[in-house]
Amino acid sequence: MKSLLLILIALLFTGPSFAKEYGLLSPDRKIQVTVASGTSLGIRVHYSGKELFTVDDIALAIEGEPFVPQVKQAKRSAVDRYIHPAVREKYSKIHDVYNELQLRLKGGYSLTVRAYDSGVAYRFNTSFGDSIVVTGEQLDISFADGDSIYYQHSKSFRSSYETPYRHQSIAAMDTTGYVCLPALARKADGTNVLITESGLEDFAGLWLRGTQGASLRAAHAPYPVEFIDDGNAYSAGQVKNHANFIAKTTGTRSFPWRVFIISPDDAGLIANTLVYQLAGPLQIADPSWIRPGVVTFDWWGRRNIYGVDFKSGVNTATAKYFIDFAAAFGFEYFLFDDGWSAQDDLFAMAPGLDMEEVMAYANEKGVKIMLWVIWNTFEKQKEKAWEQFEKWGISGIKFDFMNRDDQKMVRFYHEVAREAAKRKMVIDFHGAYKPTGLRRAYPNVLTREALIEFEYNGWTNNVTPEHDNMLPYLRMVAGPMDYIPFTTQNATKKNFRPVGDRPMGQGTRAHSMAQFVVYESPMQMLPDSPSDYYRERECTEFISKIPVEWDDLRVLQAKLGAYTVVARKSGDNWYVGAITNRDRRSFELSLDFLDDGEYDMEYIEDGINADTRAIDYVKRSDTVTRQDVIQIDLAPGGGWVAVISKKK
Repeated sequence: MKSLLLILIALLFTGPSFAKEYGLLSPDRKIQVTVASGTSLGIRVHYSGKELFTVDDIALAIEGEPFVPQVKQAKRSAVDRYIHPAVREKYSKIHDVYNELQLRLKGGYSLTVRAYDSGVAYRFNTSFGDSIVVTGEQLDISFADGDSIYYQHSKSFRSSYETPYRHQSIAAMDTTGYVCLPALARKADGTNVLITESGLEDFAGLWLRGTQGASLRAAHAPYPVEFIDDGNAYSAGQVKNHANFIAKTTGTRSFPWRVFIISPDDAGLIANTLVYQLAGPLQIADPSWIRPGVVTFDWWGRRNIYGVDFKSGVNTATAKYFIDFAAAFGFEYFLFDDGWSAQDDLFAMAPGLDMEEVMAYANEKGVKIMLWVIWNTFEKQKEKAWEQFEKWGISGIKFDFMNRDDQKMVRFYHEVAREAAKRKMVIDFHGAYKPTGLRRAYPNVLTREALIEFEYNGWTNNVTPEHDNMLPYLRMVAGPMDYIPFTTQNATKKNFRPVGDRPMGQGTRAHSMAQFVVYESPMQMLPDSPSDYYRERECTEFISKIPVEWDDLRVLQAKLGAYTVVARKSGDNWYVGAITNRDRRSFELSLDFLDDGEYDMEYIEDGINADTRAIDYVKRSDTVTRQDVIQIDLAPGGGWVAVISKKK
């Protein structure tokens, strides 16, 4: 009997019931966070009294430093401040208010947990010696059996984040391969939990894996030790062999935030800024030189020039034609895309291209020049390339085909951002992993891909109006998207065909134009030839009036996969964009977001025959005030876009 009593006492003091709990509330008290420590470390999250998810078995594995999930000290704090972004991708100021719990664990570990009104985040901090080897990170995110998830699937860690979205129950997920972030879990009552990360630096990016239940488990690309060098510029630099750990890093540091964005409706996802708020602070002393803007680029466009007296291609005459177009409409940049140099040698210039002459002409016209590069080619030639690009006066670089987010590649992104800032160059990342807040520290990183965007119309059917209405609630929550909106080649579902040299967009002309407002990117790119934009001058002039930086945002209508209607403010003016999926829709929009006084409203809407000929549109104008309620009608795959200017 005495032995049985001792066993029961031991179980009582070592089992889960002995775990010590620490509570944390969001400022509005709707989100309740409970951190439990004992034999393991875990987090439970409730919203308005209902459990949303748990994160179990949270741990960081470091060689020679055992992880003991027992708390030595707990410290609480509250922050209420404003962040003023150097580049206004969504708001001119962000209200950064949260409650924080810091738990110092045994050994050199600590855990920081934050509760915002719009989500929860946690990260590890360590205080060890000069360097450590991280062999793994553990976390299991558990949901209820009926919960579902929207996500991109990848067969391996080699990925450009360009796979179609899947939607299924979490319990039924494929347990092979990996889940790209952001991923959106949806509760049975419609509450959204978007999972991603922020503050990724000198570490491998976070992925998830399905289990055989309603849970998701952490995964990371291992540390690379050998790389492909097969003579193919696109695949060179990809990982051939890797180590059995994920990072070698500084022993005393903060690790990336694990972010859970919470919204009871879809509109809250579009308005969210948590990835930006959690990122590291500005690292550029004076960012005033950074110029967001619109880019015309020559990848497809040079193949479709007509009505000129020169042979189009990668040559000086074609470049001048693009520069003239940009200058005529006030667009800031011209980008030389693939073809201006050999893919494996940045100093093997295309015949017929005189870069000095092009640069002199661009300077005369007030247009900035960007260059596309394959990342691995640039990495091999970076000392000479930085020097030459700076000598030419290049204003920006588009890096492509990284297709990795292991620790070494993450370091590459940060090095590029830092070195480009020294030379006052802006950056666009293609073949890229998701945004994780680098743009806050280095706002010269204006945009990145990591999505299926317009270019996929050249070879797939994936860029549907339904897909267009998923992006704002998934990928765009993490940060700006280089989608490449506003094509003049518009097609209905029946008439669409993938055409590599002259891609068309699925949806109406108004749908394509409205993406300029719906999608956030301080650098928007135009896919078509200047010849097409000259032909469609009325639409091009309209687009030229839409800025790429914003002071405020109002989400007017929102439903993932179905429709998106947003109003954005820049200065005294407002801009409204609306897109729908394949369903015809009508909305009544209150203009109560306007200030007092009268406004001129100029807008593009679907023409009466847009359902059969997608290029059909009508431009109209009206005088409106904040008391007005307007009706907008969208064709299947349609859109609506307005510039609302305050009367002087």
